[in-house]
This record gives sequence, C-alpha cells and structure tokens, in this order.
Amino acid sequence: MNSLLDQDIMYLPGVGPKRKETLNKELNVRTWRDLLEYYPYKYVDRSRVYTADELSADMPFVQMAGRILSFEEYAMGLRKKRIVAHFTDGHGIVDLVWFSGGQYIYKNYKVGADYIVFGKPTVYGGRYQIAHPDIDEASSLQLSGMGLQPYYITTEKMKRLGIQSRALEKIVKTLLEKIPAPMEETLPPFITGPLHLVSRDEALRHIHYPANADELQRARYRLKFEELFYVQLNILRYANDHRRKYRGYIFQRVGDQFNEFYHNHLPFPLTGAQKRVMHEIRADMADGRQMNRLLQGDVGSGKTLVALMTMLIAIDNGFQACLMAPTEILAEQHMATLKAFLGEMNVRIELLTGVVKGKKRQAVLNGLLDGSVDILVGTHAVIENPVRFAKLGVAVVDEQHRFGVAQRAKLWNKSENPPHILVMTATPIPRTLAMTIYGDLDVSVIDELPPGRKPIQTIHKFDNQMTSLYEGIRKQIRQGRQVYIVFPLIKESEKSDLKNIEEGFEALKEVFSEFRLSKVHGQMKPKDKEAEMQRFVSGETQILVATTVIEVGVNVPNASVMVILDAQRFGLSQLHQLRGRVGRGAEQSFCILVTTYKLSEETRKRIDIMCDTNDGFQIAEADLKLRGPGDLEGTQQSGIAFDLKIADIARDGQIVQLARDQAQRIVDDDPACEKDTYRLLWNRLKALRKTNINWAAIS
Repeated sequence: MNSLLDQDIMYLPGVGPKRKETLNKELNVRTWRDLLEYYPYKYVDRSRVYTADELSADMPFVQMAGRILSFEEYAMGLRKKRIVAHFTDGHGIVDLVWFSGGQYIYKNYKVGADYIVFGKPTVYGGRYQIAHPDIDEASSLQLSGMGLQPYYITTEKMKRLGIQSRALEKIVKTLLEKIPAPMEETLPPFITGPLHLVSRDEALRHIHYPANADELQRARYRLKFEELFYVQLNILRYANDHRRKYRGYIFQRVGDQFNEFYHNHLPFPLTGAQKRVMHEIRADMADGRQMNRLLQGDVGSGKTLVALMTMLIAIDNGFQACLMAPTEILAEQHMATLKAFLGEMNVRIELLTGVVKGKKRQAVLNGLLDGSVDILVGTHAVIENPVRFAKLGVAVVDEQHRFGVAQRAKLWNKSENPPHILVMTATPIPRTLAMTIYGDLDVSVIDELPPGRKPIQTIHKFDNQMTSLYEGIRKQIRQGRQVYIVFPLIKESEKSDLKNIEEGFEALKEVFSEFRLSKVHGQMKPKDKEAEMQRFVSGETQILVATTVIEVGVNVPNASVMVILDAQRFGLSQLHQLRGRVGRGAEQSFCILVTTYKLSEETRKRIDIMCDTNDGFQIAEADLKLRGPGDLEGTQQSGIAFDLKIADIARDGQIVQLARDQAQRIVDDDPACEKDTYRLLWNRLKALRKTNINWAAIS
C-alpha cells in the first residue's frame, strides 16, 4: 500500500509533465499521498437543485438542472465578445455568460443536451444570469449523492495552466477511484476505538467528498487529531530521550551567596508566583536531571530576579552561570540590572558582547577558563567556540523565540554534563502554542506583578484629539514624570516612515518647546542611540521620541506615559510589549493608542482588547486567534515551521491537549520505543520524520 501512495502524480489522468511540474513547485505536491493530503479550504452545498422561479439575486451559489436552448454572441470592442447560452429547466430561462474561452465552450457544450449548472445568480437587463458557471453533463453526476463540493486553493501559475479548483477536484476524484479501500491505517484501534475516530480511509475520502456536514466534521476531527498526535508524540519522545541521555548536575546546596542575597539584597519581597517558580527550579536542579524550563512572565513581573537567584545556586555549588540576551543593548541592560541587585556582594560578573575587545576581552575569556568569572552576561555569541567555561552549571536564555534547539544543543557541549537551562520570555505564549513550540521544556509562569504596581490604564484616541492629548502629557511632565512617543517605523528601510519620525520630532519640539526631547531610531549609530537613551534614563530629557527599537529592555521607572501613534499599524503583541515600558514605578501609568478614524474590523478588535486587559496571556490568546501561529512574533522568524496541513493550533486547543495526553501515555509506557504494541506508531513517526516536516524546529 505504501508504494501505491508513493507513486508520481504525473501519470494520473489530467496531470502530465507540465502540470506535474507546476503542482510540484506551487503546492509541493509530488506523490499520490501529497495530493490526498492537499485538503479543500471550503465546501459549497450541492445537495439541492433550484428551479428558475426560485432564484433571487442575493443567493450565494445555486445548482440547476436543464438544457441549453441556443447560443448568442455580443461584440465587446476590439476582438472581444460575450458568449451567452440560453438555459432552461422548464420553469424559466437563465442566461449562462462567458467573456472568454469561446472555442472550449462550443466544443464541450451542445444545444439540447442535459446539464447540471452551478454558479452565482445575478440580474442583468431584467434577466437572471450566471457568469462562468461550472457545467457537468447530467449523466455524469448522481445529484442525490452530490453533497458538499470541495474548493481548493490554487495559485495564478496553476490557473494559467488550467488547474483551477474544479480541475484539481476532478484529479482528486480520479485518484480516489484508483485507490482500493481500505487505505492503510496509521493509528491503532486502542486509540481510534475509545476516541470514536473514523478510519483513515473514511477520513481521507470524506474530507474531499463529504455527503453532509456531519461526515465532514468527523473526517476533519480524525485528520486533525492524527496530525497533532504525531507532532506531540515526536516532541515528547525527543524530550524523554534527552532526559534519559543527559544527566544534569546535582545542586543540593543553597549556600552563602544565595542566603546573603536573599536576606540582605532583595529589592522587594518575592511574590507568591516568584516563590512558586523558585521552588520548581530548585526541585529541577536537585534531582539529577538536566533542567529545561521555560519561564513565562509579563514585562516587569520579576523574571530577572528569579534568574539571578537560580545563577547564585549554581555559584554556591561551585559552578559558573551565563545569561544570554538577543541584542547587545539588552545584554548591557541585564548587566546593569544584575550589578544593581548584587550591590557589593563578592560575585564576579562580566559582559561579553561585540563591543568588548582586545585585552578586556582576553581577560574575560581567561577568567571563564580559570573559573574566576562567576556570571557571564552576553549575546548569543557566548555559545560560539572561543568561549570556554571551567564549569558551566546554568545557562539563562532571554527571549527564547530568537534562540532555537540547535543553539541550545551547542550549550550542552560547553561542559562535561549539559548545564541546566532556564529560558525566559516576556512574550506570553498561549498554552496550546507552548505545548507545540516548546514541548520539550517544562513551563513555569509568573502571573503576579510585584507589590505596589498599579495596572496601566490604556486609552484609545483618534488623531483629531491631539490637542487634549498634548495637554495631558504636559500635566504628567509637570508632575515630574517622563513620556515615550512612538512612531510606527515598522521596517528600517521604509523611507517614508523615517521621514515621518524626523518630521514628527521637529513638530513635537515646537509643541513641547518648554521641555527637552530625545530621539531614537534603528538607523542611528549605536553610540548616538545609546547617548540619547542615556539622556532619557538619567532624566535629562523628559520626552523620548522613538520607533519600536524601545520595544524590549528599556527600564525607566519614572516614565508614566506611552503614546503610540498610528497604533493600527502594530500587532497585538508589539503593542503589549511597548505598553510594558511604562508602569514600572509606583505611579499610575497610561498607554495612549492613537489611530485614524478608518479602522478595519480586525484592527478595532485589537484596540478594544488592549483597552480591556493588561493580561499578557489573554492578549497572546487573542493574537493567536486573530493572526494564526505563523504570524506570532518570533515564530516565523526563528524557523518554527508548523507544516500543519489541517489542524489549527489557535482553534484546536482541545484536540492539542487530547493528542498530548495520548502521546504522553505511550511515551510513559514505552520510553525506549521498543514495545510491539506501539510498533505501528514508532514506524509511522519514523516515516514522517523522513518527510519534509521540520520536526526539530517544531520541538
């Protein structure tokens, strides 16, 4: 059966060499199996036949049965003509209209023959007409069993070769007739039985040709479950394999450095959430398995503090630690934060970024090798070859979505046992997505803000209300606060946007002539950008006019207002990240979203969500539903290719959970993947791993 589905599509009736090449390039469809798994994106109900006297112009699509009475042609300018076929079903006459394809029409459709016609009715010149209808010979269709007609996504190149949805549907129909039932099963009865899943054969036939909505629903559910089940089985098998293969260092002691910090240097009492997370981390590091933990927490929830305490446990046990950030500016910020936390404590902490050169760099590298550097802070460059540690015990990775599995693997080679890994992200990730992208990591969540923080108030204003907005800004600055004003320079190459911020800065200088302003954007030289940021951080300037370069890592507790201009041009997670730049002190903070009046439905939803909640997880869930997983910040850029053909992580959360539970049971029962009971599953997983699915990226 395998060899049957692996056959080349070229030899299917209706394909041939040219179409095969186009289907290869456009849809990545090469074999019978690929074509079977190219699913329709929508269906139209063809189970009902309408008569001419039932038609109305607001109907979406109708199906009629009748015959062609005659053809007529109407000139439409130079060498163009409109072809009209007068069609009757005995209840009235409907015009079938074509604006091209004359030869094909006269060759294939005959006066007096019986046809089934399908299309959208409109009214023209007082008569109903259907433009470019689908037409089948009545004898070739069993109307009673027609059911739902599938529609397939096709590209312009395909259409030029005559492969519209209808042509593709005919090729799939031919294929299904060629494949003997039943097709090979890919899930064992102990899964399909209790979950009442239809067979794979039934699912694949009914996903293309469902008789009714119920049949379609059952086929979809089966195929979604199977797809998600194998993704989860792969992730859990990988994580389990990793745990069995790699032992972690055992950190039993909580010693002098940790206690000194906890009792004498803690900036504020830990929240309940921080205590819970520390407890989970302690348990991981003490039990001999390598920790792989994802720490999620909103901006300002105190993740860095937890990371520092984790690193101090490593130091107390005679090991070193490192903290990696995605950018140099963020690495420097972490360095400053950690130094402020540690005060005069006897912990040697060093920075390693592209800026650190010459003798200073060599001194840091030597200190790492002889063990005198306790904590190294840097960009991802710290995992490259020249950097060697004496004893690396913990690696903290900030903003994981820019740091893939392959890079984590490099860390494991930095010492004889792989270090414990703590991954931090301020981009809250919905559970279903976390289970799929970070399935090999245990997840901890800090869902409380430190005491004394007031929730940020988010307000939507239209761009004709700027005068009152400027007045509000003046009031805040006179009370001693500082303000961010963000312009939407989305791509650093957009000249019009760059002009926008330059002109906007000059205009704002006039509006706020009594205050001092700084300006920051991505095309400035790093040292100029740093100097301008520094002026704002020190309080020398009251307003920072910026692009999204301030999205991560700028910490100014005195800043209480974030104004985002043209907010309709930003995604939800970006708006949430920008909002997180304020609200870091004890004062009430505000985020003002300024938009034009003309807003799409989706944009309006985004703005409403921002005004309704400060909860990053609710926002991430909404973002996932609005934009889908591929667009979520960081997922596409870092090559997390889902390759899901039918399941939707955003909308199929319950199936993801069910698939994970089933997969977990199997991995727990057969950790070495060798029991005969699960032979079918492990073989299938092996076959899938050989396909073009980017499994490593998924895990």
